[in-house]
Amino acid sequence: MPQDAFPAIPTDPRSGHRDSGGARRREQGAPAFAALDLGTNNCRLLVAAPAAGGFRVVDSFSRIVRLGEGLVVTGQLAEPAMERALAALRACADKLARRPVRALQAVATEACRRATNGPAFLARVERETGLRLRTISAREEAELAMESCAPLMERGDRRALLFDIGGGSTEIAWIRIPPQGGAPELIGYISVPVGVVTLSERCGPSCFTEAGFHAVVDEVAEKLAGFDAVHRIAQEISAGGVRLMGTSGTVTTLAGVAMALPRYRRPLVDGQTLDAEVADQALGDLFALGRDGLAAHPCVGPDRVEFVLPGCAVYAAIRRVWPVPRLTVADRGLREGMLLRLMRADRMGPRRYMPRGTGFHGQA
Repeated sequence: MPQDAFPAIPTDPRSGHRDSGGARRREQGAPAFAALDLGTNNCRLLVAAPAAGGFRVVDSFSRIVRLGEGLVVTGQLAEPAMERALAALRACADKLARRPVRALQAVATEACRRATNGPAFLARVERETGLRLRTISAREEAELAMESCAPLMERGDRRALLFDIGGGSTEIAWIRIPPQGGAPELIGYISVPVGVVTLSERCGPSCFTEAGFHAVVDEVAEKLAGFDAVHRIAQEISAGGVRLMGTSGTVTTLAGVAMALPRYRRPLVDGQTLDAEVADQALGDLFALGRDGLAAHPCVGPDRVEFVLPGCAVYAAIRRVWPVPRLTVADRGLREGMLLRLMRADRMGPRRYMPRGTGFHGQA
């Protein structure tokens, strides 16, 4: 993704837009900003410069680290998992040392929220890499995902139901969309303590069987029922104007399979809206592949084979509780939301984007 124009923030994601040469030249002097997300399963870095209508990605990094491995059983981050995360974070620090940025926001999510040694690990990260990470709340995760996905909402949408199936938890955001335009409003959220890593450790092999798969669907659906009862989301869906949006590896994989892509291509997937029945068929196709078939599939691969069906079970539970007829797929999330916030705050004036305790590093 280096030197790539980032489509769909906030322009049409299906256009495959690239900046013209003139626009690219005008942006060469723009300052770069960086967002780092240390999750339960992945460590990801995105570096971008402001561009007309959004931003242009200039560098990126992503590595599976499985930081939350064993956390469900012990309540702590394991030493091998911390070493893997530290190796990835050192690589991120090296990239940032070679490419000075105006501001960096670095966050940790569910694994560090839940682990009793999470704060000690982040202190170690700062000592060994110089990176200062802030553990964010589930609400802030939902707000950042909402910000990055807001451009995918369309005229006629009254509400949006946005879900993010992560490694250690699943975030659900219930969003009001102003009829006369303006920023979407988060009116409810829930963080369900099930994700692809935790489920794969607890019941991953059983997800390859119909009985085990449906047991996970039943479990997750039960956890979502109370949130639905509070916000009456199913009733709102019946009235129309509700957009179901998913941002996670699970839904992007479903989209890649539904679109029969020979290999995963983000510009073709991000912002794509699928009929729910098409996504359901893709889920069935993935289940039918089995372990070896998933490992060989170009939109899955051996590194993610253990996580796909647990994620699909969470998606199936969401579909059961909230039967929205179409699914909008977003290949974006925390990092994109952080970058948009950084750039907007930078436009407000010098140093206003560096509030105390946020994990922002100083100007280059």
